[in-house]
Amino acid sequence: MGNSSSSNTNLSNPKNRLLEDHHLHRNQTQIHNSNNTSRGSFLRSPLPWLFIFLFFLPLILISTIGGGGRKSCRPSSTYSHLSLLDQTNTSSVVKDPEQEEDDDVPQRVPSLYPQRPRMFNTTLDHIVFGIAASSVLWETRKEYIKSWWRPGKTRGVVWIDKKVRTYRNEPLPEIRVSQDTSRFRYTHPVGDRSAVRLTRVVTETLRLGKEGVRWFVMGDDDTVFVVDNVVNVLSKYDHTQFYYVGSSSEAHVQNIFFSYSMAFGGGGFAISYPLALELSKMQDRCIQRYPGLYGSDDRIQACMTELGVPLTKEPGFHQYDVYGDLLGLLGAHPVAPLVTLHHIDVVQPIFPKMKRSRALRHLMSSAELDAASIFQQSICYDQSRFWSISVSWGFSVQIIRGIISPRELEMPSRTFLNWFRKADYIGYAFNTRPVSRHPCQRPFVFYVNSAKYDKGRRQVIGYYNLDKTRRIPSCRWRLDSPGKIDSVVVLKRPDPLRWHKSPRRDCCRVLPSRRNSTMYIWVGNCADGEISELEHPQQ
Repeated sequence: MGNSSSSNTNLSNPKNRLLEDHHLHRNQTQIHNSNNTSRGSFLRSPLPWLFIFLFFLPLILISTIGGGGRKSCRPSSTYSHLSLLDQTNTSSVVKDPEQEEDDDVPQRVPSLYPQRPRMFNTTLDHIVFGIAASSVLWETRKEYIKSWWRPGKTRGVVWIDKKVRTYRNEPLPEIRVSQDTSRFRYTHPVGDRSAVRLTRVVTETLRLGKEGVRWFVMGDDDTVFVVDNVVNVLSKYDHTQFYYVGSSSEAHVQNIFFSYSMAFGGGGFAISYPLALELSKMQDRCIQRYPGLYGSDDRIQACMTELGVPLTKEPGFHQYDVYGDLLGLLGAHPVAPLVTLHHIDVVQPIFPKMKRSRALRHLMSSAELDAASIFQQSICYDQSRFWSISVSWGFSVQIIRGIISPRELEMPSRTFLNWFRKADYIGYAFNTRPVSRHPCQRPFVFYVNSAKYDKGRRQVIGYYNLDKTRRIPSCRWRLDSPGKIDSVVVLKRPDPLRWHKSPRRDCCRVLPSRRNSTMYIWVGNCADGEISELEHPQQ
C-alpha cells in the first residue's frame, strides 16, 4: 500500500514529472554518446580491418583469376571419370547427355563417387602357392595339381613328408620335403600329427626368400585353384596390410566343431606377406600352445587369433565337405568368382563318364576362355514352351518343365549328401532345396562338351549335350518335353572385368532356332529393366 500511494503523489505533481523527464533525457544522451565513442574506437583499431581484408581476399582472387580462365580449365567431359566403358558387353555407344558443344555454357561437375572398388594391381607373379601333400597319395593327387598349374607362370612349392619319384618336364611345382617337426607335441586322440608339419607350410615357404611376393596361398594336393580368379579376389585387398582370406565349411557341424572364424585348409586360404612375416616370428611358440587341436588349419586360425587378425570371408573358396554329386552346388554357384574346389576324391567326377583328373582338365578348358564367369548362374524362361532354364556357364544347362521362380532356382538342389551322413537338410550352412519328386519337374541336364572363342563375333560358343545317363520318369503333362533337344548352344562374350563391378547374376535369353533338336541361348549382362521372369500371355 505505501509504494502505491507514493507513486501516485509523484505523478500528480507537475514539477516532479518535469524533473524525471529531464533526468531520463540526460541518461539517454549519455548512453548514446558512450556507444558512439566505443564504435569509433573499434573502427579506429587496425585489428578489425585486418579480419575484413582476410575475409574478402579469396573472393577477390577467384573473381580476378578464375573469371577469364573458365574455358581452359573446363574438363573435357562432364563424366570423364566414366570414360572406361565395358565395350565387350554392349553394342550401343553411350553418349554423355550433359556434354555440350558450346564451351561458354557453364558445366555442372557431379560428385566423383568411385565407380568400382579400389584395385591393387596384383598379378600372378605376386602370388606364391604352398601345397600340402602326402607321399602316400602323391601319384593320384599330382594329376589334380597338373589340371590347374601353369608352368613358367605360377610360382609355388609342394611340401611333402618324404621324397617321391619325379619325372623330367612334368608340369608340377617345385617339390620340397618339410622340416622335421617331431619336437612339437600332438595330443589329439584321432588326428594325425602330420597336421603340425602342414601348419608350418606358410613359414617354410616364406623362408625360401622368393622376391616380389604379396600373397601366400595355401591349399591341399586335392585342392584345385582357378588361378585367374585367385588374382581377381586378392586384387581387392591391400597386400601391405594384415589379411587372412578364406571361407568356412559347407557343413554346419564342421563349423561348430572347428570354428566359423576359421579358413578351412582344403578350401584354400591366402595370407598377405606382412601377416606371414609376423606369423613366422611366433608360429613355433604358438604351435606348442595348441597340441590338442586336430588339423593344420585350426592351428593357423589359433595363431591368427593371437595376432588379432580375423578371417576375411570370400565365398569362392570351397571346402566341399559333402559327398555325392556336385551338380546342385555347381549349378547354383553364388554370385562370386570360383576360386577353389576341394575333396575331389570324395565327390563324384563333376562330369559323368570321365575320370576325375580328366573332368578337371575339361573344366579348365572352359575356364581358360572366361575364368571370371565359370559356374556363374543365369536364369531365364522359354515363353512358348513354358520351360524354366538354369545355365551354369562352362558347366551345365538344366531345363525344367513348368515355372520355377528364380528364388528357388538360385538355391542348390540337394544332389549331394552332408559330410555327416546322418545330418538332414538343416545341417548345411546355406539354404538348399530338395530334388523334385514330381516326375514332370525332373531337370534335363546338358553338360558342356566343348567351347571355343569366335574372334569375328568376339564370343565364346559353348556346346552342351544332353546327359542321357539320367533316367527321367514319364510325365503326363501336355507340355513339350526337353528330352526332344539333343544339344544347347550358349553364346557369351568374355567379361574379365565383371568382378570389378557390383555383383549381379547374368541374364539369359532363348534365341530362335531353325532346328527343333537344338536350343540357342544368349548369356550376358542384363539390359536396362531386364529381369528373370516369364511374361504373362495377357500382358
